[in-house]
Amino acid sequence: MLRAAVLNILLIALPVTGKPYLNALLESISADSMRKHVCFLGDDSLQGRGTGTFGEALAADYVAAKFDSFGLEAIGDNQTYFQRVPMHGSKPLPGSRLVSINNGDSIEYELKRDYLLYQSGAQTYIPMPVPVVFVGYGIIAPEFDYNDYQALDVSGKIVVFLSGEPHSEDAAYFNGTHPTIYAYPEAKQRIAISRGAKGSIMIPAPREECGRNWKYWVNTFAFEDVTLAYAVTANLSMVMNPNAAKKLFIDAPFSLADVFRMDANNTIRSFPLNVQMSFRGKFFQHDFYSANVIGKLGGRFRESNESFIIISAHYDHLGVGAAVKGDSIYNGVFDNAVGVAAMLEIARSYARLAERPRRSIIFLATTGEEKGLLGAEYYVDHPVVPLHKTLANINVDGLSMFDRFKDVVGVGSEYSTLGKLLVDVTGRLDIDVSAIPGQFLATESYARSDQIAFAKAGIPSILIAEGLRYENSSPEAALSRIIDWQTRIYHSPFDDLNQPMDFEAARQHCQIICAFCYELANSNFHPEWNPGTPFINERLRSIAERR
Repeated sequence: MLRAAVLNILLIALPVTGKPYLNALLESISADSMRKHVCFLGDDSLQGRGTGTFGEALAADYVAAKFDSFGLEAIGDNQTYFQRVPMHGSKPLPGSRLVSINNGDSIEYELKRDYLLYQSGAQTYIPMPVPVVFVGYGIIAPEFDYNDYQALDVSGKIVVFLSGEPHSEDAAYFNGTHPTIYAYPEAKQRIAISRGAKGSIMIPAPREECGRNWKYWVNTFAFEDVTLAYAVTANLSMVMNPNAAKKLFIDAPFSLADVFRMDANNTIRSFPLNVQMSFRGKFFQHDFYSANVIGKLGGRFRESNESFIIISAHYDHLGVGAAVKGDSIYNGVFDNAVGVAAMLEIARSYARLAERPRRSIIFLATTGEEKGLLGAEYYVDHPVVPLHKTLANINVDGLSMFDRFKDVVGVGSEYSTLGKLLVDVTGRLDIDVSAIPGQFLATESYARSDQIAFAKAGIPSILIAEGLRYENSSPEAALSRIIDWQTRIYHSPFDDLNQPMDFEAARQHCQIICAFCYELANSNFHPEWNPGTPFINERLRSIAERR
C-alpha cells in the first residue's frame, strides 16, 4: 500500500503540463479492456491474422471501429482509417526443379525434403547450370579483419555457406559469445549479392542448431513469401538440408563432415566445389492489398498541431501454417495482439482527456510486419503526414505478460535523445532503465521490428520493453523464462490465449508507454539523433526536401 501511495504521488507530481491530468490518464488504462482486445485479436476465428487474409481484415476492421468509437480522425485513403498497401505473394510448388551436376551425373533435389526457398518467384530462376563455391560463413567484416571471400571470384556463381559466424570468447571479436548482425542469413545474402553471386545456399551448422532439426526449418518456411508490390526483386536464396547438402561436396577438397569439424574447431576455410547447379521454379503467385489502419488525435495548439508523434503496433501475425501437436493456427497473442491492445488503450485514454495533448498523435496499426516490416516500410514511402514534421515513433511490439516489473529497456535509446527522455519519465515513476541483456544483443533488437523502418526514414524511434527485474522472480529466473518462451512458444501455435497471461503486468507496461508518449506530446522536447548514429543524414534530407 505504501508503494502504491508513493507511486500516486509521483504520478501527480510529474510536470508535464502543470496540471494533474497524468494520474487520471494512467488510472484510466484498463486491464479488462486490454484483455477484451487481446481475446478478440488472438481468437482462433481470426486464423492467426496472416497478411492479406480474411482474418487479418477482420482485425483491421476491429481496430478501425475502435478508432471511430474513440473519435479519432480518419486520415487514411479517401478519408477512411485504411491505407491500402499493394503486395505480391508467392509460394513455391512441388514442380520446382533444383539440379546439381557433378562429372556429368545429375542429382535432383526435392522441395521441402531437401531445400527451402527464402524468396520465391521468377527472379530466382537459374535455367543454365552455374559453378558453385563454398564461402565459409559467407561473411565480410572489415572491422574484424575477416573475409570469407578473400581471393575468390564468385560473380555469376552460387555460393554456399554455413549458418552462424566465427565463434569467440573475446568481446572485441565478433561480439564474443553473443552473435553479431553478420550471423543473420539476410546479411549473408546481401553480401553474396554485392559480390555478384547469382544465388546463395545456407547449410544449418550443427553447432548453431541447438537441437533443432529439419522439421523446424520446414515449419518456419511454411508461410507465403510476401513483398511490397513495388519491391526490388531478389535472387535465388535457400536453406538446404545437411543430408542433401553432402552431395554438393562430392569430389571437393573437403567433405561437409570436414567443414562441420572446421566449424567446431574455428578453422573454417573457403574453396570451390566440383559441382554446378540450376533452378527452375514453379510458383503460385498473386497480387493483393492489405491495409495499415491509421487514426489521428489532433493537437491542442495550432503550432503544435503541425508536429506529429506516431504510436505504432503491428496487428498481423503468421496466419495458418504447419500443424504442431494438432494446432495449425499461429495466433500471435504476445506477438502482437497485446501491443495493439496497448495502443488502443492509449488512444482511448488520450481521446477522453478534457484537455488534449499539445502535439498531434498518429495511431498506426501496421500490416505485414511479420513479412519484413512491409506496412511500416509502405507508410514511410507514402506518409499521411510529412516525415520532417514527424518528431518521433514509439513502437509497441509485445508487453510484459509474465509479471509486474521494476525496470525497462529502451530498445534504440542509445541512438537518440529519446533515451534521455525515457530516463527522465521512468525516474519519476520509480522505474529504472537498464541496458539490453547481453544474451539478446544477438537479436539486433532495434532492427527486428517496425521502429527500424521509421529510423531509416530519419524519424527518431524507440521501443520500450520490460527489463529482467520482475517483482516475483530473480533476474536469472526471468531470463530463463524468457528464453524458454522464445524457444518453445515464439512464432508457434502456442502463442495463443491458453498460455498464462498477467494483464496487470501488461497494464503497468502500457501505463509506462502512455506516460512516455504523454510527456513527448505535451512538452517542448524535440527528439534528435545522437551524433554519429546512422540515421542523421536521412533526417536532414527529409527536412531539406520538406518530405
